[in-house]
Amino acid sequence: MNLAETTGSRLLVLAAGIVGAAGVALSAAAAHLGGAFTGTAASFLLMHAPAFLAVGLLDANRPLRIASLVLLAGLVLFTGDLLARDFLGSRLFPMSAPIGGTLLIAGWLAIAVSAVVRRRP
Repeated sequence: MNLAETTGSRLLVLAAGIVGAAGVALSAAAAHLGGAFTGTAASFLLMHAPAFLAVGLLDANRPLRIASLVLLAGLVLFTGDLLARDFLGSRLFPMSAPIGGTLLIAGWLAIAVSAVVRRRP
């Protein structure tokens, strides 16, 4: 594993920890404070944290790591928009949730494609 692979893996493990912690904190906020979108954002964060951890801990191929970063970008946009609606009363920016959702779908499909991509020796 070269330096770029190690850095990418560490970034994904870091993301897993942050995403998981945010999911737990937002679950508590949703339970105590309410908010129409906070619970959904918390669920999305919690369901994606193990995926980032798994990819970060595996000897993942480059397409899988890139797919995971697409997934992370989508997660930030999608949940960021939901949380902005609840806590700020406005959207993150126009179309941020649909763009984030599209990136989430694309990221999961790219993860599937990475299973059939050959590893370079």
